[in-house]
Amino acid sequence: MSLTDDAIDQIKAMIVSGELRPGDRLPPEKDLAERLGLSRNSLREAVKALEVIRVVDVRRGDGTYVTSLEPALLLEAISFGLDLHNDRSVLELFAVRRILESHAAGLAAQRVDADQIAALEAEVDAVGTATSLDDLVDHDVRLHRLIAACSGNRYLAGLIESLSAHTVRARVWRGLTQDGAVERTLVEHRALVEALAAHDVERASVLASAHVSGVEEWLRRAAVGEA
Repeated sequence: MSLTDDAIDQIKAMIVSGELRPGDRLPPEKDLAERLGLSRNSLREAVKALEVIRVVDVRRGDGTYVTSLEPALLLEAISFGLDLHNDRSVLELFAVRRILESHAAGLAAQRVDADQIAALEAEVDAVGTATSLDDLVDHDVRLHRLIAACSGNRYLAGLIESLSAHTVRARVWRGLTQDGAVERTLVEHRALVEALAAHDVERASVLASAHVSGVEEWLRRAAVGEA
């Protein structure tokens, strides 16, 4: 392990233990380096790395602070990596999304309350086959975001949000080129919301997985010219 990695681990341990909390200012560089038994250069490199992944915020002339550590903030690095994906990796994104969406739907079926069910039902009632493709894709994004939020796991919801944002193009492409794709999507959405309203964990999980798999399988066939 390099000295920089060691410094990162020691600062992380301070955060995990609660010694440093969100919003806290790190000790002065000289004091922290001496405490951790590291050179100031190694400490600076560690702080730079932690700043990149949004764990700390370096405020010039003020000091270094632990960020809010909110899921959306910490997941920005993952989102940046996804921005660099190529078309061939979209299938891999869908495979991961399928697993996460299925798990989120199962959790949501356990935890969803009456107000959340009402919001989900209002979302599926607001669209139909006459809705434009752009509006339907927006609806799809909103519905999946709502379901992920109902899971009660903010990190899971954040991961799904990142993956969903990077698979929109494939969903639009499918809607434009595959017969019956729009109608099928709406039927699947309504069935999924009904399963959530019934608190049917197994059915919600299976329907969410099958829903994402439909686009994934279509994209796989399209990649080899079969769609």
